[in-house]
Amino acid sequence: MAFMSTEIHDERQEAHRRLVARLRELAGDVRRLASGLDEQSLSKRVIAEKWSLKELVCHLGRVQQVFQGRLEAMLREDNPAIVPYEPDGDAEFEKAAARPAGESLAAFLDDRQRLAARLESLSPAEWHRAGRHPEFPHYDVHFQVEYMAHHEAHHIYQMFQRRLPLGKMPH
Repeated sequence: MAFMSTEIHDERQEAHRRLVARLRELAGDVRRLASGLDEQSLSKRVIAEKWSLKELVCHLGRVQQVFQGRLEAMLREDNPAIVPYEPDGDAEFEKAAARPAGESLAAFLDDRQRLAARLESLSPAEWHRAGRHPEFPHYDVHFQVEYMAHHEAHHIYQMFQRRLPLGKMPH
């Protein structure tokens, strides 16, 4: 029976490692899709009333900041209340969008390195520290990181679509 317990423990740890690797990979996609373009191109809304590449980077950076705050709250407190994020009217997003695209991208990538390192340092038990989210009945660190990865993948697809009219896709 101890073997089964160890096997399940190892599988969970591997799932956590894969999530961190996925976050690193997604950050690489963001970097690649924003590369080789000037400020004007990155800021251009190629689809009317839809975010530009720069705005998508800023959104991903802002969500990452929100999730980092949630992570720290779940690690510091027992079952903290998690407030849903509302991007509309977010002053921090507006500040990021006002900066040059290169600064926003660098901030996103630097924050991603710190987040990945922080997640790699977590114990298996810390990955399952819970929070109370009004929309998700089973909310813990693992769920949040997986949610973040899916959310980013969605926006990276949007970045891919918006990058196409701006020139050859970088490898």
